[in-house]
Amino acid sequence: MTGFDPIPFAIPFFVLLAVAELVWARSTGRFRTYELRDTAVSLALGLGSIVAGALAAGAVAAMLFWAHGSAPLQFGWAWWAWPLCYVADDLAYYWQHRLGHRVRWFWASHVNHHSSQHYNLSTALRQTWTGFIALSFLFRMPLALAGFEPGMILACAAFNLIYQFWIHTEAIGQMPRWFEAVMNTPSHHRVHHATNPQYLDRNYAGTFIVWDKFFGTFEAEAPDEPIRYGLVHQLGSFNLLRAAFHEWVAIGRDVWSAPWGQKLRYLWREPGWSHDGSRETSDMIRTRSKKAQ
Repeated sequence: MTGFDPIPFAIPFFVLLAVAELVWARSTGRFRTYELRDTAVSLALGLGSIVAGALAAGAVAAMLFWAHGSAPLQFGWAWWAWPLCYVADDLAYYWQHRLGHRVRWFWASHVNHHSSQHYNLSTALRQTWTGFIALSFLFRMPLALAGFEPGMILACAAFNLIYQFWIHTEAIGQMPRWFEAVMNTPSHHRVHHATNPQYLDRNYAGTFIVWDKFFGTFEAEAPDEPIRYGLVHQLGSFNLLRAAFHEWVAIGRDVWSAPWGQKLRYLWREPGWSHDGSRETSDMIRTRSKKAQ
């Protein structure tokens, strides 16, 4: 048994939910929730990510099978291995996502997901084309080494991605307190997509918000703080290729122009870092905001 990909089965529901959200936005006067060119870019990025994922699938699966073959224990396809695998995968996703915001090499692959200044279900489809280049699959290799089946790992990762679709909306306010305490919700994820200083680099969870609470990266949505979405330095373009590759181009430009002793630091330091201190990182922005208060 090699597992299966549930995402194709979820796509019709994605479309129906997005249409329902659009109807809600129009009926409630939230005309700025959707913008035609922005939504078109999101859809194109989503389609491109499917193609990119299909092209890389064989190599990723091969590496997972290689790692699984070296595992001292192998869980097989027992029913109880599925929930364990899902929780372990969600923890791996948390660290992948967190480093995706804190290491520029990984950020270059993830930034397109945050490049929209709108927050709606189509934003969830802004997925990367360069995840394989960024080596994001490495975060799930420990699961194979721990003994989980490669097909199970890939299926759990897909279910995690499906879960995250519905939290990209402003149509849902606060969920019941018990649910908000454990699960990732639209309220929690709106914080993650915000550019407000106090919200930067917070709420990395995929499914379970408990990881953020345990590792100290949780921030609750403030009812009196309007959220601004997008990037600290907005993309300012609906060009599809720019949305997909602009940070890779910027990294290349910085590495080329940096002094020899500083070049590689533009790969592994946080986004916004510069060798001469001329730029602001998210930590600097947050600190400056707190001092201003």
